[in-house]
Amino acid sequence: MSTDTGLGIAAVVVLPLLVAIAVVASRLASLRHEKGIVTAALRALVQLAAVGAVVGFALQSIWGTLGFVLLMMVVATITSARRLRHVAVVPRQYLYCAASIAGGATLVLLLLVLPGVVPRNPGSILPMGGIIVGGAMNATTLAGRRLLSEYGSRYGEFEAGLSIGLIQADAFKLVAGPVAGDALLPSLDQTRTVGLVTLPGAFVGMVLGGASPTAAAALQLVVLIGLLAAGSIAILTTTELLARSSLPDGRTVST
Repeated sequence: MSTDTGLGIAAVVVLPLLVAIAVVASRLASLRHEKGIVTAALRALVQLAAVGAVVGFALQSIWGTLGFVLLMMVVATITSARRLRHVAVVPRQYLYCAASIAGGATLVLLLLVLPGVVPRNPGSILPMGGIIVGGAMNATTLAGRRLLSEYGSRYGEFEAGLSIGLIQADAFKLVAGPVAGDALLPSLDQTRTVGLVTLPGAFVGMVLGGASPTAAAALQLVVLIGLLAAGSIAILTTTELLARSSLPDGRTVST
């Protein structure tokens, strides 16, 4: 199956059209993400064009691969922390995001790589690292934004909890904690509907590459469960760190 012609058409015609559709939909729905959609698409174009050379270097050794995974974590931390700053400014916000993302992703990757569930070679570790780090980043961002927003909208209840003797961490988790679980919904829904609604990238890529559907399904299962575990750890870490941080006045939080 050749994809050269299709990719050329997509790059020249279809992808700009899809970006335009997304911008129009954002404008009609008053999402205020028109600029973000365009810049995200342009950044993806530039980054993917450049990443080939970098990945080629990283795949030459295990140390290069680990260095690239570390770079992924750094970029994920910056991205997540910036998203949280749109809601509220919390001291050590970058450190909290780093702990959540690196904690969830590192534990899962070690459990997958060390026993040999994922082959211990650069060609397997690098893509798996990107998937797991990306999932931990998404969970951290969604959980952090939901927690801070809920804290701001229910600040009066938070203060009431303090007034009856609750410590800050308990009052924060009582008021905002339940919404953190929403950050896991995308991974949960993807896992629940895999093969019925979605055919994720790892499965499709392996099948197109000539692997058997059974082997592809086994790898995809590893990816999905790994994402759930990394996301859960990231959400737990984010909740605990924010609950114990120097929280801003809830009246200044964007809700």
